[in-house]
Amino acid sequence: MIPVWLASRAAVTACSKGLPMSTAWRWLRSSAWASSDVSASTQPAREQMNYDVLVVGAGPAGLSAAIRIKTQCQSAGKEVSVCVIEKGSEVGSHILSGNVLETRALDELLPGWKDDPDCPIKVPANRDSMLWLASPSWSLRLPTPPSMHNKGKNYVVSLSEVARWMGRRAEALGVEIYAGFAGKRVLYGWDGHVEGVATNDFGIGRDGRAKSTFSPGVDLRARVTLLAEGCRGSLSEEVISRFDLRQAAGAEPQTYALGIKEVKRPRGGTR
Repeated sequence: MIPVWLASRAAVTACSKGLPMSTAWRWLRSSAWASSDVSASTQPAREQMNYDVLVVGAGPAGLSAAIRIKTQCQSAGKEVSVCVIEKGSEVGSHILSGNVLETRALDELLPGWKDDPDCPIKVPANRDSMLWLASPSWSLRLPTPPSMHNKGKNYVVSLSEVARWMGRRAEALGVEIYAGFAGKRVLYGWDGHVEGVATNDFGIGRDGRAKSTFSPGVDLRARVTLLAEGCRGSLSEEVISRFDLRQAAGAEPQTYALGIKEVKRPRGGTR
């Protein structure tokens, strides 16, 4: 059953904004204060923070977007507030991949990056090969086209270290990064447009009730919200489904790949 106070608020909203009742109800249901984590009578007020741009996910993609937005706006003499939230305890903590990095995009994003003594991109690829593993004791070397060669132009890196470095570069540009804040749900405006993300509440017991340590999450509202959660992100899936983005003209399906890394240890161990 719909609570009386919520139905009344929906009716008031519909009248004041000239909306159909169904639209007003959908807006209220998706708004942050209608949360079911804690009852409305006991839930402390949620803090609200406003930005021009909100990026969800502090991986290389999200950080690249934040850096690019900041540098482009600074070049145009415009001040734009950019916030990045990351569910991991620190930037890079949820990135497990090794990487062979092709740096042309980095040259454009951060000119002069090679002169940064803090940059972790230092080990050039000096050999690569493609093998067909026919059996545990036998393999066949396969020819590779020049476009797949890494020697002399690409770098072997830890992607988590690269993300941490990019995070520091973003903060130096004025980007606000909040690690340990997971996006819980998408916030929608009265007309259904995305206007931000609500972060998780803290101090919720397994029974769904607030503990003595309860602290409400934050409503992060922005003119532009960029979801860079990575594969199968919950917020991204919600927005894709809500706006039927997979069927949109020009939409490209997400692709996934499985990478396997072998780490060889010399005989006698390492020092």
